[in-house]
Amino acid sequence: MDCFYAAVEVRENPSLRGKPVAVGGSGSQRGVIAACSYEARKFGVHSAMPSSRARRLCPQLIMLPVRMSLYKEVSRKIQALFYQYTDLVEPLSLDEAFLDVSESEHCRGSATLIAKEIRDRIFAMERITASAGIAPNKFLAKVASDWEKPNGQFVIKPDEIDNFVQQLPVKRIFGVGKVTAKRLADIGVENCQQLQAFSEAQLSEQFGVFGKRLFELARGIDDRPVVTHRTPKSLSVEETYASDLPGLADCMAEIPLLYSEFTERLEKTQKRMNLRPRTLFVKLRFDDFETTTIQMAGTTPSETGFAHLCRQAWQRGRRPVRLIGLGVQFFPLDMPEQLELPLNIVNK
Repeated sequence: MDCFYAAVEVRENPSLRGKPVAVGGSGSQRGVIAACSYEARKFGVHSAMPSSRARRLCPQLIMLPVRMSLYKEVSRKIQALFYQYTDLVEPLSLDEAFLDVSESEHCRGSATLIAKEIRDRIFAMERITASAGIAPNKFLAKVASDWEKPNGQFVIKPDEIDNFVQQLPVKRIFGVGKVTAKRLADIGVENCQQLQAFSEAQLSEQFGVFGKRLFELARGIDDRPVVTHRTPKSLSVEETYASDLPGLADCMAEIPLLYSEFTERLEKTQKRMNLRPRTLFVKLRFDDFETTTIQMAGTTPSETGFAHLCRQAWQRGRRPVRLIGLGVQFFPLDMPEQLELPLNIVNK
């Protein structure tokens, strides 16, 4: 769906139509933008931006609080619509999903017509627009879904893949963030055509296990199936504070509260599926927005363990803290039990 949270709010209050609207934390406190309208984007506002910065970029920005229960209800109705066309639905979030319609008999089996019909029905049902990407695999479908936003769709046919991916910027590849994009730029790679000049062995040498993925996606190759039941790889809670926590003692005082919330979520998750914690981690974001994450493997989640990691993480910045996060990574379900040995793994 296009600008989902903001679109739902505009639907609920039509007087907001055509105005710069954002959903998220108040600009007067410590908060971030969860979603914004296209009118707000014209000013440079985007999701995950601090609300205070968004207001500076767009003084007339209309800030609205998050109404998650409303968005979940709208999402539930739209997701139910997807299942009328195929059982192979992989939700990515409240407003996005992969659909495998290769065996669907709807619309004479045409994926293009199915996408158009679903988009039309979403608008008729919920009065919000949706965009779609139609392609032979998940990677290309995801890229294509952004190509004709808002309220459009884009098709990549099998015989068009080579020409399409050659000019695709590498930053559009899954997993290529700012750090990887810079490393690629340092070796003269800005688009997939340039990336194709490197062998799989060369990319693996430069980027480890991700090198094979880069080699494949640069050629439009993605064999991942649509997964109808997703097992979570991790679980976490975090809090962004209205006022910076000045020192380590203030951070430590927040650990019991965060741990209580974390254990409640962990218990609910483990009731639904058999998951074994593998690695604890703590994330701190300092007042200068520098973020550090520290992990510890082979340890059962405990308040003491998280407190220990928090002390270590704070030593890296030794500055006021605006965000604390606690989390755990899980073993894959098919991984055998192993002897637990404490091991510190550091990620920055």
